[in-house]
Amino acid sequence: MYIAQGKQGKLGLWKYIPIPLIFVAILGLQYLVMTLLNIDTAALMEKEILERGKNSVFVEGMLFMAAFLIALLFWVKYVHKQSILSLTTSRTEVDWGRIFFIFGLMSSFIIISTLLVYFLYPEIYEINFEPVPFLILAVIAVLLVPLQTSFEEYLFRGYLMQGLGIATKSKLFALLFTSILFGVMHIANPEVGKIGPIIMVYYIGTGLFLGIITLMDEGLELALGFHAANNLVSVLLVTADWTALQTDSIFIDVSEPDSGYQVLFPVLIIFPIFLFILSKKYKWTNWKDKLLGSVN
Repeated sequence: MYIAQGKQGKLGLWKYIPIPLIFVAILGLQYLVMTLLNIDTAALMEKEILERGKNSVFVEGMLFMAAFLIALLFWVKYVHKQSILSLTTSRTEVDWGRIFFIFGLMSSFIIISTLLVYFLYPEIYEINFEPVPFLILAVIAVLLVPLQTSFEEYLFRGYLMQGLGIATKSKLFALLFTSILFGVMHIANPEVGKIGPIIMVYYIGTGLFLGIITLMDEGLELALGFHAANNLVSVLLVTADWTALQTDSIFIDVSEPDSGYQVLFPVLIIFPIFLFILSKKYKWTNWKDKLLGSVN
């Protein structure tokens, strides 16, 4: 039902091409230049931060995504003639309770797990808290991070999933394609250089998890809340000098990343637990049809 809501607008394959193509082309060109010129992404980011400061680099990245969010919503409303509500949910109105529930669930998990690791292995984290820089970061992050995460959700789990599902009549194809593309979008992140290509399992796995909860719940609310919590709490609580988002967070992770644990634990343990909790709370049924069925 959620995917089929894309039919409420004026269909046309060409209409689905410009926004994703421009976005992917920019990221692809960036990655191509980095690869051909053998540029160290982490070193480049370190240089930019030293010259302009963490907040400037962070804001620039967030505003880039915010601009695309505005462009995407404008395109949907005025070119597709589709309502933003139908792009967001199959319900008669956006269910903010769903957004806040999963935001709280994910935030609690990140905070508790981070504090647990800190008390068990204090050598992993370095306390970085300074009141003024942190408060500035908090204001910036609260205002901009939800725009960044919302753009990614509206693009992948909303716009592209609806468009691909309608075009192919396959929910599974839409789910897998958008999940893989979501993972590939992160290929230029410094985490890939630090941990290795195996981290793509985490990125694609995250995309798959977000796609599943979108299809099962017939709306973007859960994906929007989860993604916002993941990025917002992370940039406020703990960052590292080898991640894409480096901020004046409370902790700095000074350990060497463990590719096996950091990649596989969320995908194989945490995401299934979240799926179980959400399925029980929202009484999901008919998994086969919602994930593998055809789009009518």
